[in-house]
Amino acid sequence: MIDVFVGIDLGSTTTKAVVLDSDGNVIGRGITNSRSNYDVAALIVREEAFVRTRFTLVERSIGVDAGVISALERNLKLQQHLELLARLQEAMSMLAAGPKHGGHAGDLRKRLDEIAAGMEPLARQHFARGATRRSDFFRDLAAADYMHLAEQLADPKHIAFDVLCGVFDAAILAVENLPVEHAFERHIGAALEATLAEHPDCDADGLCRAVVEARREELVEGATVGTGYGRARLPFPKEQIRSEILCHGLGAHAMFPETRTVLDIGGQDTKAIQVDASGIVTSFQMNDRCAAGCGRYLGYIADEMNLALHELGPLAQESRTRVKINSTCTVFAGAELRERLSLGQKREDILSGLHRAIILRAMSLLARSGGIHDQLTFTGGVARNPAAVAALRDLVGENYGPRTLNTSPDSIYTGSLGAALFALRAAERKAA
Repeated sequence: MIDVFVGIDLGSTTTKAVVLDSDGNVIGRGITNSRSNYDVAALIVREEAFVRTRFTLVERSIGVDAGVISALERNLKLQQHLELLARLQEAMSMLAAGPKHGGHAGDLRKRLDEIAAGMEPLARQHFARGATRRSDFFRDLAAADYMHLAEQLADPKHIAFDVLCGVFDAAILAVENLPVEHAFERHIGAALEATLAEHPDCDADGLCRAVVEARREELVEGATVGTGYGRARLPFPKEQIRSEILCHGLGAHAMFPETRTVLDIGGQDTKAIQVDASGIVTSFQMNDRCAAGCGRYLGYIADEMNLALHELGPLAQESRTRVKINSTCTVFAGAELRERLSLGQKREDILSGLHRAIILRAMSLLARSGGIHDQLTFTGGVARNPAAVAALRDLVGENYGPRTLNTSPDSIYTGSLGAALFALRAAERKAA
Protein backbone atom coordinates (compact mmCIF):
# COMPACT_ATOMS: atom_id res chain seq x y z
CA MET A 1 0.00 0.00 0.00
CA ILE A 2 1.35 3.42 -1.00
CA ASP A 3 -0.06 6.75 0.15
CA VAL A 4 -0.27 9.24 -2.71
CA PHE A 5 -1.29 12.90 -2.96
CA VAL A 6 -2.94 14.23 -6.08
CA GLY A 7 -3.20 17.67 -7.67
CA ILE A 8 -5.56 18.28 -10.60
CA ASP A 9 -5.40 21.43 -12.73
CA LEU A 10 -8.52 21.82 -14.86
CA GLY A 11 -7.51 24.25 -17.60
CA SER A 12 -9.62 25.66 -20.39
CA THR A 13 -7.94 23.45 -23.00
CA THR A 14 -6.08 20.73 -21.08
CA THR A 15 -6.50 19.07 -17.70
CA LYS A 16 -3.37 17.99 -15.87
CA ALA A 17 -2.68 15.82 -12.81
CA VAL A 18 0.40 15.20 -10.65
CA VAL A 19 0.83 12.40 -8.11
CA LEU A 20 3.29 12.75 -5.20
CA ASP A 21 4.50 10.14 -2.76
CA SER A 22 4.70 10.86 0.99
CA ASP A 23 8.20 12.33 0.54
CA GLY A 24 6.95 14.87 -2.00
CA ASN A 25 8.51 13.14 -5.01
CA VAL A 26 6.63 13.28 -8.31
CA ILE A 27 5.77 9.68 -9.21
CA GLY A 28 3.05 10.22 -11.79
CA ARG A 29 1.71 12.78 -14.27
CA GLY A 30 -1.26 12.80 -16.59
CA ILE A 31 -2.72 15.13 -19.19
CA THR A 32 -5.89 15.08 -21.28
CA ASN A 33 -7.93 17.53 -23.29
CA SER A 34 -10.54 19.35 -21.21
CA ARG A 35 -14.12 18.54 -22.16
CA SER A 36 -17.62 19.75 -21.43
CA ASN A 37 -17.99 17.17 -18.65
CA TYR A 38 -15.43 18.36 -16.11
CA ASP A 39 -16.12 15.44 -13.77
CA VAL A 40 -15.06 13.02 -16.51
CA ALA A 41 -11.99 15.11 -17.40
CA ALA A 42 -10.88 14.94 -13.76
CA LEU A 43 -11.44 11.17 -13.63
CA ILE A 44 -9.59 10.53 -16.89
CA VAL A 45 -6.56 12.64 -16.02
CA ARG A 46 -6.37 11.05 -12.58
CA GLU A 47 -6.38 7.62 -14.24
CA GLU A 48 -3.62 8.72 -16.64
CA ALA A 49 -1.48 9.93 -13.72
CA PHE A 50 -2.05 6.68 -11.82
CA VAL A 51 -1.02 4.66 -14.87
CA ARG A 52 2.25 6.60 -14.99
CA THR A 53 2.66 6.06 -11.25
CA ARG A 54 2.61 2.30 -11.80
CA PHE A 55 5.30 2.64 -14.46
CA THR A 56 7.38 4.52 -11.88
CA LEU A 57 6.93 1.57 -9.52
CA VAL A 58 8.18 -0.76 -12.27
CA GLU A 59 11.25 1.43 -12.77
CA ARG A 60 11.97 1.56 -9.05
CA SER A 61 11.56 -2.19 -8.68
CA ILE A 62 14.23 -3.36 -11.11
CA GLY A 63 15.89 -0.21 -12.48
CA VAL A 64 14.94 -1.29 -15.98
CA ASP A 65 16.38 0.47 -19.01
CA ALA A 66 14.52 3.70 -19.82
CA GLY A 67 14.01 2.56 -23.41
CA VAL A 68 12.14 -0.53 -22.25
CA ILE A 69 9.89 1.49 -19.94
CA SER A 70 9.24 3.95 -22.76
CA ALA A 71 8.26 1.08 -25.06
CA LEU A 72 6.01 -0.39 -22.36
CA GLU A 73 4.21 2.95 -21.95
CA ARG A 74 3.90 3.44 -25.71
CA ASN A 75 2.43 -0.02 -26.19
CA LEU A 76 -0.04 0.49 -23.37
CA LYS A 77 -1.13 3.78 -24.92
CA LEU A 78 -1.73 1.92 -28.17
CA GLN A 79 -4.03 -0.52 -26.36
CA GLN A 80 -5.90 2.39 -24.81
CA HIS A 81 -6.24 4.01 -28.23
CA LEU A 82 -7.55 0.80 -29.79
CA GLU A 83 -10.10 0.44 -27.00
CA LEU A 84 -11.37 3.95 -27.67
CA LEU A 85 -11.48 3.23 -31.41
CA ALA A 86 -13.75 0.27 -30.70
CA ARG A 87 -16.00 2.51 -28.62
CA LEU A 88 -16.01 5.08 -31.40
CA GLN A 89 -17.04 2.51 -34.00
CA GLU A 90 -19.85 1.29 -31.76
CA ALA A 91 -21.10 4.84 -31.21
CA MET A 92 -21.00 5.60 -34.94
CA SER A 93 -22.88 2.42 -35.77
CA MET A 94 -25.63 3.35 -33.33
CA LEU A 95 -25.90 6.82 -34.86
CA ALA A 96 -26.03 5.39 -38.38
CA ALA A 97 -28.93 3.14 -37.41
CA GLY A 98 -30.99 6.09 -36.19
CA PRO A 99 -34.07 7.43 -38.00
CA LYS A 100 -32.21 10.53 -39.15
CA HIS A 101 -30.51 8.66 -42.00
CA GLY A 102 -33.58 6.75 -43.23
CA GLY A 103 -32.98 4.59 -46.29
CA HIS A 104 -29.28 5.47 -46.38
CA ALA A 105 -28.55 3.82 -43.02
CA GLY A 106 -27.12 0.66 -44.59
CA ASP A 107 -24.80 2.52 -46.96
CA LEU A 108 -23.73 4.88 -44.17
CA ARG A 109 -22.90 2.05 -41.84
CA LYS A 110 -20.88 0.34 -44.57
CA ARG A 111 -18.84 3.52 -45.10
CA LEU A 112 -18.31 3.93 -41.36
CA ASP A 113 -17.15 0.33 -41.01
CA GLU A 114 -14.66 0.88 -43.85
CA ILE A 115 -13.34 4.02 -42.16
CA ALA A 116 -13.06 2.26 -38.80
CA ALA A 117 -11.18 -0.63 -40.42
CA GLY A 118 -8.71 1.86 -41.90
CA MET A 119 -8.20 3.70 -38.61
CA GLU A 120 -6.73 0.72 -36.77
CA PRO A 121 -3.58 0.32 -38.92
CA LEU A 122 -3.09 4.09 -38.82
CA ALA A 123 -3.27 3.94 -35.03
CA ARG A 124 -0.61 1.25 -34.97
CA GLN A 125 1.59 3.49 -37.11
CA HIS A 126 1.17 6.38 -34.66
CA PHE A 127 2.43 4.21 -31.80
CA ALA A 128 5.07 2.27 -33.71
CA ARG A 129 8.64 2.28 -32.45
CA GLY A 130 10.34 5.53 -33.46
CA ALA A 131 7.14 7.18 -34.70
CA THR A 132 6.37 10.84 -33.96
CA ARG A 133 2.76 11.69 -33.12
CA ARG A 134 1.21 15.10 -33.74
CA SER A 135 -0.72 14.72 -30.49
CA ASP A 136 -1.12 12.35 -27.56
CA PHE A 137 -4.86 13.02 -27.32
CA PHE A 138 -7.24 10.44 -28.75
CA ARG A 139 -9.60 13.09 -30.15
CA ASP A 140 -6.83 14.76 -32.17
CA LEU A 141 -5.38 11.57 -33.63
CA ALA A 142 -8.75 9.97 -34.31
CA ALA A 143 -10.13 13.11 -35.95
CA ALA A 144 -7.15 13.44 -38.30
CA ASP A 145 -7.30 9.79 -39.31
CA TYR A 146 -11.08 9.78 -39.69
CA MET A 147 -11.17 12.92 -41.87
CA HIS A 148 -8.38 11.58 -44.06
CA LEU A 149 -10.27 8.34 -44.69
CA ALA A 150 -13.67 10.05 -44.96
CA GLU A 151 -12.41 12.26 -47.78
CA GLN A 152 -11.37 9.15 -49.71
CA LEU A 153 -14.57 7.17 -49.06
CA ALA A 154 -17.23 9.87 -49.25
CA ASP A 155 -19.65 9.76 -52.18
CA PRO A 156 -21.45 13.06 -52.89
CA LYS A 157 -24.38 11.23 -54.53
CA HIS A 158 -25.02 8.89 -51.61
CA ILE A 159 -22.98 9.47 -48.42
CA ALA A 160 -21.50 12.96 -48.54
CA PHE A 161 -18.41 14.05 -46.60
CA ASP A 162 -20.39 16.43 -44.38
CA VAL A 163 -22.68 13.55 -43.34
CA LEU A 164 -19.66 11.50 -42.31
CA CYS A 165 -18.27 14.48 -40.41
CA GLY A 166 -21.56 14.94 -38.57
CA VAL A 167 -21.56 11.31 -37.41
CA PHE A 168 -17.98 11.61 -36.14
CA ASP A 169 -18.66 14.86 -34.27
CA ALA A 170 -21.58 13.29 -32.42
CA ALA A 171 -19.77 10.01 -31.73
CA ILE A 172 -16.54 11.53 -30.42
CA LEU A 173 -18.48 13.58 -27.85
CA ALA A 174 -20.08 10.42 -26.53
CA VAL A 175 -16.81 8.48 -26.45
CA GLU A 176 -14.59 11.07 -24.80
CA ASN A 177 -17.13 11.68 -22.04
CA LEU A 178 -17.02 8.03 -20.95
CA PRO A 179 -14.65 7.41 -18.03
CA VAL A 180 -11.80 4.93 -18.51
CA GLU A 181 -10.88 2.92 -15.43
CA HIS A 182 -8.13 0.45 -14.50
CA ALA A 183 -6.29 1.01 -17.79
CA PHE A 184 -2.98 -0.33 -16.46
CA GLU A 185 -4.52 -3.50 -15.11
CA ARG A 186 -6.53 -4.21 -18.28
CA HIS A 187 -3.92 -3.40 -20.93
CA ILE A 188 -0.52 -4.10 -19.38
CA GLY A 189 -0.53 -7.75 -20.48
CA ALA A 190 -0.77 -6.92 -24.20
CA ALA A 191 1.66 -4.03 -23.77
CA LEU A 192 4.18 -6.28 -22.01
CA GLU A 193 3.97 -8.90 -24.75
CA ALA A 194 4.61 -6.30 -27.47
CA THR A 195 7.49 -4.76 -25.50
CA LEU A 196 9.25 -8.08 -24.97
CA ALA A 197 9.00 -8.72 -28.72
CA GLU A 198 10.66 -5.34 -29.38
CA HIS A 199 13.36 -5.87 -26.71
CA PRO A 200 14.21 -9.60 -26.73
CA ASP A 201 17.47 -9.00 -24.83
CA CYS A 202 15.91 -7.35 -21.77
CA ASP A 203 15.48 -9.12 -18.43
CA ALA A 204 12.07 -10.58 -19.24
CA ASP A 205 11.61 -12.39 -15.92
CA GLY A 206 12.56 -9.33 -13.89
CA LEU A 207 10.33 -7.06 -15.97
CA CYS A 208 7.36 -9.42 -15.65
CA ARG A 209 7.79 -9.64 -11.88
CA ALA A 210 8.03 -5.86 -11.58
CA VAL A 211 4.89 -5.40 -13.69
CA VAL A 212 2.94 -7.90 -11.58
CA GLU A 213 4.01 -6.16 -8.36
CA ALA A 214 3.12 -2.72 -9.74
CA ARG A 215 -0.25 -4.00 -10.90
CA ARG A 216 -1.08 -5.39 -7.46
CA GLU A 217 0.09 -2.35 -5.49
CA GLU A 218 -2.71 -0.42 -3.79
CA LEU A 219 -2.52 3.35 -4.29
CA VAL A 220 -4.30 5.16 -1.48
CA GLU A 221 -5.14 8.85 -2.00
CA GLY A 222 -4.16 10.63 1.17
CA ALA A 223 -5.55 13.91 -0.16
CA THR A 224 -6.52 15.56 -3.45
CA VAL A 225 -6.56 19.28 -4.33
CA GLY A 226 -8.00 20.84 -7.48
CA THR A 227 -7.18 24.10 -9.20
CA GLY A 228 -7.33 25.71 -12.63
CA TYR A 229 -9.61 27.75 -14.84
CA GLY A 230 -12.50 25.34 -14.27
CA ARG A 231 -11.78 24.57 -10.60
CA ALA A 232 -15.28 25.60 -9.51
CA ARG A 233 -16.65 22.70 -11.57
CA LEU A 234 -14.35 20.07 -10.07
CA PRO A 235 -16.14 17.42 -8.01
CA PHE A 236 -14.27 18.33 -4.82
CA PRO A 237 -15.32 19.99 -1.54
CA LYS A 238 -14.41 23.67 -1.25
CA GLU A 239 -11.60 22.94 1.20
CA GLN A 240 -9.91 20.88 -1.53
CA ILE A 241 -9.83 23.75 -4.04
CA ARG A 242 -6.97 26.27 -4.37
CA SER A 243 -6.58 29.22 -6.71
CA GLU A 244 -4.44 29.02 -9.83
CA ILE A 245 -2.28 31.84 -8.54
CA LEU A 246 -1.33 30.01 -5.34
CA CYS A 247 -0.74 26.70 -7.10
CA HIS A 248 1.41 28.12 -9.88
CA GLY A 249 3.45 30.10 -7.38
CA LEU A 250 4.10 27.07 -5.18
CA GLY A 251 4.65 24.74 -8.14
CA ALA A 252 7.18 27.08 -9.76
CA HIS A 253 8.99 27.44 -6.43
CA ALA A 254 9.18 23.64 -6.09
CA MET A 255 10.67 23.33 -9.58
CA PHE A 256 13.03 26.32 -9.26
CA PRO A 257 13.51 27.28 -5.57
CA GLU A 258 15.35 30.53 -6.35
CA THR A 259 12.61 31.94 -8.57
CA ARG A 260 10.79 35.04 -7.36
CA THR A 261 8.74 35.88 -10.46
CA VAL A 262 6.43 33.53 -12.37
CA LEU A 263 4.77 34.06 -15.74
CA ASP A 264 2.03 31.61 -16.64
CA ILE A 265 0.41 31.75 -20.10
CA GLY A 266 -2.38 29.22 -20.30
CA GLY A 267 -5.18 28.59 -22.73
CA GLN A 268 -7.53 31.28 -21.46
CA ASP A 269 -5.55 33.67 -19.26
CA THR A 270 -2.11 35.05 -18.43
CA LYS A 271 -0.81 35.48 -14.89
CA ALA A 272 2.21 37.38 -13.58
CA ILE A 273 3.05 36.26 -10.04
CA GLN A 274 5.58 37.35 -7.42
CA VAL A 275 6.57 34.84 -4.71
CA ASP A 276 8.79 34.93 -1.65
CA ALA A 277 11.55 32.51 -0.65
CA SER A 278 8.95 29.97 0.50
CA GLY A 279 6.87 30.08 -2.68
CA ILE A 280 4.14 32.18 -1.05
CA VAL A 281 2.46 34.65 -3.40
CA THR A 282 3.14 38.29 -2.53
CA SER A 283 1.46 39.97 -5.52
CA PHE A 284 0.02 39.13 -8.92
CA GLN A 285 -1.64 40.51 -12.03
CA MET A 286 -3.96 38.76 -14.51
CA ASN A 287 -5.22 39.67 -17.94
CA ASP A 288 -8.89 40.52 -18.37
CA ARG A 289 -11.44 37.99 -19.60
CA CYS A 290 -10.29 38.43 -23.18
CA ALA A 291 -8.24 35.45 -24.47
CA ALA A 292 -5.96 37.72 -26.53
CA GLY A 293 -2.35 36.73 -26.12
CA CYS A 294 -3.13 33.31 -24.60
CA GLY A 295 -2.98 29.74 -25.81
CA ARG A 296 -6.52 29.94 -27.18
CA TYR A 297 -5.40 32.74 -29.50
CA LEU A 298 -2.53 30.63 -30.80
CA GLY A 299 -5.01 27.82 -31.35
CA TYR A 300 -7.09 30.06 -33.62
CA ILE A 301 -3.99 31.04 -35.56
CA ALA A 302 -3.00 27.38 -35.97
CA ASP A 303 -6.47 26.56 -37.29
CA GLU A 304 -6.35 29.44 -39.78
CA MET A 305 -2.97 28.27 -41.05
CA ASN A 306 -3.98 24.61 -41.08
CA LEU A 307 -1.10 23.78 -38.75
CA ALA A 308 -0.81 21.80 -35.54
CA LEU A 309 -0.38 24.03 -32.49
CA HIS A 310 3.11 22.70 -31.81
CA GLU A 311 4.22 23.68 -35.34
CA LEU A 312 3.72 27.44 -34.79
CA GLY A 313 6.82 28.07 -32.69
CA PRO A 314 9.35 26.28 -34.92
CA LEU A 315 7.90 27.97 -38.02
CA ALA A 316 8.10 31.40 -36.36
CA GLN A 317 11.77 30.79 -35.61
CA GLU A 318 12.45 30.54 -39.35
CA SER A 319 11.58 34.24 -39.74
CA ARG A 320 14.10 36.67 -41.16
CA THR A 321 11.90 39.80 -41.25
CA ARG A 322 9.47 40.01 -38.36
CA VAL A 323 6.10 41.62 -39.10
CA LYS A 324 4.87 44.12 -36.54
CA ILE A 325 1.48 43.08 -35.16
CA ASN A 326 -0.63 45.80 -33.57
CA SER A 327 -3.38 43.62 -32.14
CA THR A 328 -3.70 40.14 -30.67
CA CYS A 329 -7.50 40.20 -30.60
CA THR A 330 -8.83 36.67 -30.94
CA VAL A 331 -12.02 37.88 -32.62
CA PHE A 332 -10.13 39.49 -35.50
CA ALA A 333 -7.26 36.99 -35.66
CA GLY A 334 -8.45 35.22 -38.80
CA ALA A 335 -9.26 38.39 -40.75
CA GLU A 336 -5.96 40.06 -39.88
CA LEU A 337 -3.99 36.94 -40.74
CA ARG A 338 -5.68 36.57 -44.13
CA GLU A 339 -5.11 40.25 -44.90
CA ARG A 340 -1.39 40.02 -44.16
CA LEU A 341 -1.03 36.87 -46.21
CA SER A 342 -2.82 38.57 -49.12
CA LEU A 343 -0.20 41.35 -48.94
CA GLY A 344 2.47 38.77 -49.62
CA GLN A 345 3.90 38.62 -46.11
CA LYS A 346 5.39 35.24 -45.20
CA ARG A 347 3.78 32.98 -42.65
CA GLU A 348 6.92 32.68 -40.58
CA ASP A 349 7.37 36.48 -40.44
CA ILE A 350 3.75 36.99 -39.38
CA LEU A 351 4.08 34.31 -36.71
CA SER A 352 7.28 35.85 -35.39
CA GLY A 353 5.47 39.16 -34.98
CA LEU A 354 2.49 37.45 -33.33
CA HIS A 355 4.68 35.76 -30.74
CA ARG A 356 6.41 39.02 -29.88
CA ALA A 357 3.04 40.79 -29.57
CA ILE A 358 1.80 38.09 -27.18
CA ILE A 359 4.86 38.41 -24.96
CA LEU A 360 4.60 42.22 -25.00
CA ARG A 361 1.17 41.88 -23.39
CA ALA A 362 2.67 39.57 -20.79
CA MET A 363 5.50 42.04 -20.10
CA SER A 364 2.93 44.67 -19.17
CA LEU A 365 1.44 42.31 -16.57
CA LEU A 366 4.89 41.51 -15.21
CA ALA A 367 5.67 45.20 -14.78
CA ARG A 368 2.41 45.83 -12.92
CA SER A 369 2.95 42.83 -10.65
CA GLY A 370 6.31 44.15 -9.44
CA GLY A 371 8.77 43.61 -12.28
CA ILE A 372 11.23 40.76 -12.74
CA HIS A 373 13.67 39.71 -10.08
CA ASP A 374 16.83 37.67 -10.63
CA GLN A 375 14.97 34.55 -11.76
CA LEU A 376 11.80 34.36 -13.87
CA THR A 377 10.01 31.03 -14.33
CA PHE A 378 7.85 30.60 -17.43
CA THR A 379 5.00 28.10 -16.98
CA GLY A 380 1.86 26.92 -18.78
CA GLY A 381 1.30 25.36 -22.17
CA VAL A 382 2.75 28.33 -24.09
CA ALA A 383 6.06 27.82 -22.25
CA ARG A 384 6.53 24.80 -24.54
CA ASN A 385 6.55 27.10 -27.56
CA PRO A 386 10.19 27.88 -28.50
CA ALA A 387 9.29 31.14 -30.28
CA ALA A 388 7.43 32.40 -27.19
CA VAL A 389 10.39 31.50 -24.98
CA ALA A 390 12.80 33.27 -27.34
CA ALA A 391 10.61 36.39 -27.47
CA LEU A 392 10.35 36.45 -23.69
CA ARG A 393 14.10 36.11 -23.28
CA ASP A 394 14.71 38.97 -25.72
CA LEU A 395 12.15 41.32 -24.14
CA VAL A 396 13.31 40.57 -20.59
CA GLY A 397 16.86 41.40 -21.62
CA GLU A 398 15.77 44.62 -23.34
CA ASN A 399 13.74 45.83 -20.34
CA TYR A 400 15.51 44.39 -17.28
CA GLY A 401 18.99 43.40 -18.35
CA PRO A 402 20.51 39.98 -17.60
CA ARG A 403 18.05 37.67 -15.86
CA THR A 404 17.76 33.90 -15.48
CA LEU A 405 14.79 32.50 -17.40
CA ASN A 406 13.67 29.10 -16.12
CA THR A 407 11.72 26.74 -18.36
CA SER A 408 11.02 23.03 -18.13
CA PRO A 409 9.56 20.32 -20.38
CA ASP A 410 7.15 19.75 -17.49
CA SER A 411 6.08 23.40 -17.23
CA ILE A 412 2.49 22.57 -18.19
CA TYR A 413 2.20 20.60 -14.94
CA THR A 414 3.24 23.51 -12.67
CA GLY A 415 -0.28 24.25 -11.44
CA SER A 416 -1.10 20.61 -10.74
CA LEU A 417 2.24 20.21 -8.96
CA GLY A 418 1.37 23.12 -6.68
CA ALA A 419 -2.05 21.59 -6.04
CA ALA A 420 -0.47 18.24 -5.15
CA LEU A 421 1.89 19.98 -2.72
CA PHE A 422 -1.09 21.65 -1.05
CA ALA A 423 -2.68 18.20 -0.78
CA LEU A 424 0.45 16.77 0.84
CA ARG A 425 0.68 19.67 3.30
CA ALA A 426 -2.99 19.30 4.23
CA ALA A 427 -2.45 15.60 4.98
CA GLU A 428 0.65 16.38 7.06
CA ARG A 429 -1.24 18.97 9.11
CA LYS A 430 -4.08 16.53 9.67
CA ALA A 431 -1.68 13.83 10.85
CA ALA A 432 0.24 16.18 13.18
